Amino acid sequence: MKFLEYQVKERFKAAGIPVPDGRLARTPDEAALAAGALGPVAVKAQVPVGGRGKAGGIKLARTPMDAKRAAGEILGMTIKGYPVREVWCETAQEITHELYLGLTLDRDARKPVLILSAQGGMEIEEVAEHHPEAIAKLHPDPWRGPLPFEVRDLIFRAGLGPLQAQLGPLIIKLYALARTYDALTLEVNPLALTRDGGLVAADGKLEIDENAMFRHKDLHGADESDEDPIEAEAKRRKLTYVRLDGSIGVIGNGAGLVMNTLDLVQREGGRAANFLDIGGGAKAEVVHSALELLASDPQVKGILINIFGGITRGDEVAHGIIDAARELNLKLPLVVRMTGTREEEGRRLLQEAGITPEASATAAARKVVELAATGQR
Repeated sequence: MKFLEYQVKERFKAAGIPVPDGRLARTPDEAALAAGALGPVAVKAQVPVGGRGKAGGIKLARTPMDAKRAAGEILGMTIKGYPVREVWCETAQEITHELYLGLTLDRDARKPVLILSAQGGMEIEEVAEHHPEAIAKLHPDPWRGPLPFEVRDLIFRAGLGPLQAQLGPLIIKLYALARTYDALTLEVNPLALTRDGGLVAADGKLEIDENAMFRHKDLHGADESDEDPIEAEAKRRKLTYVRLDGSIGVIGNGAGLVMNTLDLVQREGGRAANFLDIGGGAKAEVVHSALELLASDPQVKGILINIFGGITRGDEVAHGIIDAARELNLKLPLVVRMTGTREEEGRRLLQEAGITPEASATAAARKVVELAATGQR
């Protein structure tokens, strides 16, 4: 479950993490009233995704009329598939420096990991790629949490020693909040150092493990009606799907295989439009459902299906692909790589239906990228 910024900040405030004063507005007039009460404000679109600023979803307003105008421009926008139905108007901050503080799960270490960086205000993945030395990490014991000396060491490794007195308690509070809500991700980005020397959570992100929701039945996150429509449809179909920002639809059986396929597509010059894992033992109807889902996405310009037949049978997968392609009158380029159980039967069925499978995953990725670029089938 994901939460909107203002919902996260309500929880920050309750946990003792400093946040700017703010008000929620669903109309331009309400935004004007908020600015009248708070003074200069940042008017911020409330959607459960990042990249709002780049999309024009965050605007500064010095007067109530400015806030009304800004809210009028932001309300009704669509950001990464999410319609903007409300804005958060919060007191504008005089920021001198932006930090990053977050907690997520490190699946390799099988522990939570606290991440602190003196370079905030951008995606932490970008910092990790271009300035890995600017990131400090701490894997606290999940039972006892971070100890004071571990927190101090984290702060100094991040080059933020002068802020130790303020950062130390804040990190402890963030970790406690994450445990309380069974958070998969909890981050403050940016954690703003203001002109008066204080630290304030200028933005917040919270995602709760859905498997733990039986412990949090009183919580209400982002409105499900605002969910990406294709992700919502995938959920209804019980498909493991994540939308990405490319144009090559990817279907595979097994998370590792799908991740590898995403990498192959990128290596061949394309970008994946999604992650879609149909799982082991997938029947023809599951393959049909997955292909139908990707065909409904206008972002998708070509589809790559990568199947390794262990439990999954190649002929079953082929039947699903053939039936779906016919029923949907599929016009998109479709490339299939199939190996494993009954691969020969599967390939024969595909060839008879006019779908030529590629022999290797690399060749299949190269082919679909070429076809999608030229618009060929």
